[in-house]
Amino acid sequence: MEEEQLFVTIGERTSGAVKGNLFGKDCFKVEGKAFVCFFQQCMVFKLQGETKNEALSLDGSSLFDPSGKGRPMKEWIKVPYTYHQHWEKFAQEAFNYVSSSNK
Repeated sequence: MEEEQLFVTIGERTSGAVKGNLFGKDCFKVEGKAFVCFFQQCMVFKLQGETKNEALSLDGSSLFDPSGKGRPMKEWIKVPYTYHQHWEKFAQEAFNYVSSSNK
């Protein structure tokens, strides 16, 4: 699956990232905390501020609701493969956010 392979490639290229699991889905973590995951052919990023707003502004992007029960996670943005050209930038921003909040 092309989408999932791109997710893995981006995660592996992110220095300091470690592959793991989040809600039973593949993810990458920094210092034990997830910053990206893969869900339904979308890459999901933990973002804040302007980068979060930018990601949400993309058509088809949404707050991540892994349960599907109307309880989205306020900092996690699901971005469809249509915008895969933004995935690496968002992944780096998510990595920076999560690694800085661990200090």
